[in-house]
Amino acid sequence: MKTSSNSALRSRLGGHILVDQLVAQGVKHVFCVPGESYLAVLDGLHDATVQVTVCRQEGGAAMMADAHGKLTGEPGICMVTRGPGASNALAGVHIAMQDSTPMILFVGQIERGMRERDAFQEMDYRAVFGSQAKWVTEIDQIERIPEILSRAFHVATSGRPGPVVIALPEDMLVEYAEVADAPHYEVVDSSPTTAQLDALAQQLAKAKQPIAILGGTRWNQTAVDQFAQFATRYQLPVAVQFRRQMLFSVEHPCFIGDVGLGSNPEIMEYIKDADLILLVGGRMSEIASQSYTLLDIPVPKQALVHVYPDAGELNRVYRADLAINVAPASFAAAVGALQPAQPVAWTSKLEHMRASYLAWTDPAKISHPGVLQMGQVMSYLRSALPDDAIMCNGAGNYATWLHRFHQFTRYGTQLAPTSGSMGYGLPAAVGAKRIDPTKMVICFAGDGCFMMHGQEFATAVQYQLPIVVILIDNGMYGTIRMHQELHYPARLSATALQNPDFAAYAQAFGGHGERVETTEQFAPAFERALASQKPAILHCLIDPETISPTTTLEKIREKALAAQA
Repeated sequence: MKTSSNSALRSRLGGHILVDQLVAQGVKHVFCVPGESYLAVLDGLHDATVQVTVCRQEGGAAMMADAHGKLTGEPGICMVTRGPGASNALAGVHIAMQDSTPMILFVGQIERGMRERDAFQEMDYRAVFGSQAKWVTEIDQIERIPEILSRAFHVATSGRPGPVVIALPEDMLVEYAEVADAPHYEVVDSSPTTAQLDALAQQLAKAKQPIAILGGTRWNQTAVDQFAQFATRYQLPVAVQFRRQMLFSVEHPCFIGDVGLGSNPEIMEYIKDADLILLVGGRMSEIASQSYTLLDIPVPKQALVHVYPDAGELNRVYRADLAINVAPASFAAAVGALQPAQPVAWTSKLEHMRASYLAWTDPAKISHPGVLQMGQVMSYLRSALPDDAIMCNGAGNYATWLHRFHQFTRYGTQLAPTSGSMGYGLPAAVGAKRIDPTKMVICFAGDGCFMMHGQEFATAVQYQLPIVVILIDNGMYGTIRMHQELHYPARLSATALQNPDFAAYAQAFGGHGERVETTEQFAPAFERALASQKPAILHCLIDPETISPTTTLEKIREKALAAQA
């Protein structure tokens, strides 16, 4: 039976009770933008054993909390003020929901007696966040703080993880009460049944062209290693979903690529022709499924074994031949008992797909317009970065260079929003470095993407976090321009950008900044950035024609115009 650790209750301020619950739940980091609506909580943090990171905008704070949830599997904690603060934080909540990241957002709220008068910065948080969070609530009674926080941690981490939003009425936080702290949360988990494992073994035994596709959350390094061992025994081709590269080492001979944007066309054909798909942890949503074209809906033509920690997702879009309602980590541990009864029939197909993957991701084969060659930059980074470097990015065509050519070999080395949110990379990098200062942290950002949350560079300087931002500047919202040329060729509208000197920007904040215009300048600049021991920005100017590793704006435009002729 769980009991409270409080041997003798004492009267405590509501804001202090809340902070004590965070400590009881094992929280070590809080990311916030302060507000007068939750001053009592800030006062409680003054004496707590919790590291507080003060951010420059609530969206950045929420994204840092999301990064914490992705790296640790524990809820990232964010605190913001009411009204405008909560509105800014919504971007991070949306990321956490789509990416299945455990997070808890605390929002200041007006006094209880002022409700429904459109008071200063009043919002109905249940209505505003209701469709973007797993649970939204408001604490009206101080005595219920331990109960509600205990539930919040369980909701955020159970099943398909996600964000919880808790509103804190200002007057409730300054009341006093004698309450016991709640015990530490425990993630509810289960294991596959013997019958399910037998059914999986039977599916593998009769397969001729199987593939495993990994995605989602509730993984850890042990689970990644265990699944790799399972794949080795079965010589099972393995792919990862969009921006989930850290779930399987690219160096493993069974790895054949990622299923997302700009993926190897051969892997798409392989999946379409597969007779068995083992989908572990992922939902195979729009991006991974190529706009829901890889698998027929509701019944895929391929046999489908779907492993997912939330029963509400299983059979919701794709009807599985075998649906297993467990977390990826539990599944990876359980399949350790499976062994192929006879040599597998797909060894040659695996060898072919592995060779195709290696050729597709060889940066030495890439050449594009301009004197700064991103293929050579990626080749250099392959040799220069440790295998535990944490790579962060937001959204934009620039991210293709990272996802296609960087060699992810370990869990916990990738922070990338599957929701496609711009502005994520910099706050994620700040959050990652704040969590573990010993790790090298690299942020890839486009010029448009960086400016969404560029002010968080000041946070990196404030806490002396020597992250390196590789800022790829093509003077436009590149992804939108690419689609513009595809659908409305030669009709440029609302996508051009006039950018600042980003090296000077870094220096103005107290960081290290350099301008990189040629391939030869990159490596020395990167090494000087590391040596500076300061937050750094490498302002890399690439030819605007270089819209992706495989094509240019001119080629896209010419093809679109030809199609219209």
